[in-house]
Amino acid sequence: MEKTETWTIIKVLEWTTGYFAKNGVDAPRLAAEILLAHSLQKRRLDLYLQHDKPLLPGELAAYRALIKRRAAREPLAYITGFREFWSMDLAVNPAVLIPRPETECLVEAALELLPSAESSGPRRVLDLGTGSGALILAIARERPGHQYTASDTSRDALAAARANAQTHGFSLDFAEGPWFAPFPPFPAGPGFHLVVSNPPYIRSADIPTLMPEVRDYEPRQALDGGPDGLAAYREILSAAWGHVLPGGHVALEVGPGQEEDVSAIAEAAGKYAPPAFRQDLAGITRVVVFALLP
Repeated sequence: MEKTETWTIIKVLEWTTGYFAKNGVDAPRLAAEILLAHSLQKRRLDLYLQHDKPLLPGELAAYRALIKRRAAREPLAYITGFREFWSMDLAVNPAVLIPRPETECLVEAALELLPSAESSGPRRVLDLGTGSGALILAIARERPGHQYTASDTSRDALAAARANAQTHGFSLDFAEGPWFAPFPPFPAGPGFHLVVSNPPYIRSADIPTLMPEVRDYEPRQALDGGPDGLAAYREILSAAWGHVLPGGHVALEVGPGQEEDVSAIAEAAGKYAPPAFRQDLAGITRVVVFALLP
């Protein structure tokens, strides 16, 4: 991209699309549009309505810096600072996992388990390993009036979740620590009607094989599930029964093909009813739900 040339919006987009394609960037045209719209503080539609507008030298320099970051495979969400989830723009940074569309399956499962506050009275909901807060905020958006708590081991992740809650006008409680460590078991502690989590579930040996955007940029503690990918499930299910109220549920996102192994962990604990499963649109099981035995 020569500085002396006249670079219109459409010319910049076409050049960037080719450059991204050569560098193995996924969806190169979309990435070019998102970054240019972000850099110019415009809508993507405006890029085409103003396609013949030349970029000023400062605009070109700012966009060039973003191009270099994406070509180095930094995720778009970290470059722009936002990711949409459940129709909410959530602030994200390298301290938190970027919300995935498949996690909306867990939101849907949680909503099926959680009646409205008007019909049931306020219930207590806990999100373990909240990250950006995407999961708990989506549930709170659809089921206002309940008492929501989010926990994480990362102070920086909790700061991101707090900021997103404030931006979208939600009142949540936050706790720092691994899994159930911040909470005394019931009845000393409050007890929860619903516990949800999207824990790390990738096997440690598989981390180096992930796409650079994930492997090199997203927080490893939010990805690495230990040697067999199941370490977090063992910790959660070995303790959840002591924190879930009678009639309550634990809903967990799982990796492809992990549902039977996670179910076996719960069965060994001897505290849970047989699981229910929820599939995504491709028929892949994404969520396992456990009810506490009486």
